[in-house]
Amino acid sequence: MPFIVDLTSGNVEKEQYPGEIGGSVLGLRLMAGRTPAGLDPYDPRALLYVAAGVLGGTAAPGLAKAVFLAKSPLTGVAGESHALGPFAAGLRGAGAKALAVTGRAARPSYLLVQDGRVSLHDASELRGLGTAATTDALRARHGQGAHVAAIGPAGENLVRYASVVTDYAYAAGRYGLGAVFGAKNLKAVVCVGESPTESAAEVADPGAIAGLAAYYRDSLATNPLAAIQAGMPGFAGWVGDPPAPGYAAVRNFSVTGAHGLRVPSAADYDGRAVATTGACPGCPNDCLKVYAPPGLAERRTGGLGQEAFLSLGWNLGIDDLDTVLAANARCNDLGLDPVSLGGTLAFAMECAERGLLPGGPAFGDPEALPGLIDDVAGRTGEMGDLLAEGAARAAAKLGPAAAPYAMTVKGAELPCFDPRVQPGIGLGYAIAPGGPRYDALEHDLDFDPVAGLAYSFGEARRIGAEPAPVAGLDAERGRRTARLLRLWSGLDALNLCVFASSPTRPLTLDHLSALVTAVLGREFTLDDLLAAGQARLDAMRAYAIREGGGPDELPARMHEEPVAAGPHEGAVLDRASFELARAAFYEELGWR
Repeated sequence: MPFIVDLTSGNVEKEQYPGEIGGSVLGLRLMAGRTPAGLDPYDPRALLYVAAGVLGGTAAPGLAKAVFLAKSPLTGVAGESHALGPFAAGLRGAGAKALAVTGRAARPSYLLVQDGRVSLHDASELRGLGTAATTDALRARHGQGAHVAAIGPAGENLVRYASVVTDYAYAAGRYGLGAVFGAKNLKAVVCVGESPTESAAEVADPGAIAGLAAYYRDSLATNPLAAIQAGMPGFAGWVGDPPAPGYAAVRNFSVTGAHGLRVPSAADYDGRAVATTGACPGCPNDCLKVYAPPGLAERRTGGLGQEAFLSLGWNLGIDDLDTVLAANARCNDLGLDPVSLGGTLAFAMECAERGLLPGGPAFGDPEALPGLIDDVAGRTGEMGDLLAEGAARAAAKLGPAAAPYAMTVKGAELPCFDPRVQPGIGLGYAIAPGGPRYDALEHDLDFDPVAGLAYSFGEARRIGAEPAPVAGLDAERGRRTARLLRLWSGLDALNLCVFASSPTRPLTLDHLSALVTAVLGREFTLDDLLAAGQARLDAMRAYAIREGGGPDELPARMHEEPVAAGPHEGAVLDRASFELARAAFYEELGWR
């Protein structure tokens, strides 16, 4: 199924793997089988995998996801990142379901996927351009219908958390996959054409797909989370009352009481929408929206993820919406992960505040943020070069006194949802073998018997995740979290969208089974979905063990500094309870 591309020689072959679903599970197998242990992520022999798989890019609800996978320069284990939007459909339409890329091009280059063929082309004139200008240039060359996954200066400069950005606004953000592109001298992947055998519209049962799409469209009025995603300003547009203290990171997770920061109102987004509909082909829900302040030089790159406001705002002591929106758009244009950037800047700010980083940045300084972003992307000066390494490596360079303030797991910066309030999230951050992700499993609060989303309880019970008070941290919490992680791992393995799916979104477990069956034309069950999730987790863990990946631990702050105020006052992750839950988590997944 995948095209095997050697950038050094320019050789392209196609290999068949009968029965493979072609998502990240195949990519992990290729990484493990074709690369030696201990290989530097920037070594030309390292493998980069880009795939729609057998489902991604199909014109149906929840199937607009492409996976980008490589050994992460940030964590040293398998880094898997996902891009929503139209790129997966573009890859399928161009006649490819997967690319496995090795080698290093002699000069800046891009891969062209067109009508079932893959070729390598010079991109020297694109060096230094942002992702938007790169996409413009490649569309001018190959047609406005081309789909482009590109890196910006951050990837070229090997910033360890550089991202890949697809079609201007839809990033594969986590774990530094853009730096792997840069190390291979690969500026972009361009997809052109509509292959009749790989068309995004090709499904086994179009009638069933149409019925699922109609059901999903009707659900937008009845499913609370889908309604928020579809509405304005959308799921990523933080509005209304501030979350309770301790729910989200403030100033590097150091402030869990009163902080004085505000959440925008819905009216604050007026005049800032760039694109709010049609991002994902075949999906009725417009949860991906693009926002940027009026007058910003490049607004098309403002694809807004749910973490951006927290990572580039509250975690830095900033609450000005235009500052955050401009920073997010700039990150996407330069090719930087907003989550790792925010976590690294917050680390530097706390170190500076404590006298450990003289001349470092300060919390609550919106005017300084644009310059900091540019310095990191360009590795400009001593500070930019230091922070381009990420918080964990920066802490190692600053010395032992700085280590407690690096809020990282396995070398990757934590997402901004605080695990002290939601211990299942904490277990997921610590144990997920690819590193911490906020969208690796559903949040604990959603399954609290009092405050949770009661309509989802029946779905969760089907995989053994019974409702439980959010604060509980015990063996059953460990088992429940492992079961949720397995489910969402199955979604990732098949390139199914977690923001469309069970337990809390419209596509129930039965709908998901029916969706895969309708696309592939063969029966697909819940057991198959969970088996795919287990296979992905097992492969990622085996690779992490082989590569000597970091421990399944959280920063000490999560165990030692309780939430200071509000309804979650006193919440902290007791070490003994955490270890008990972690052991049960391992047991549930069959790990030792």
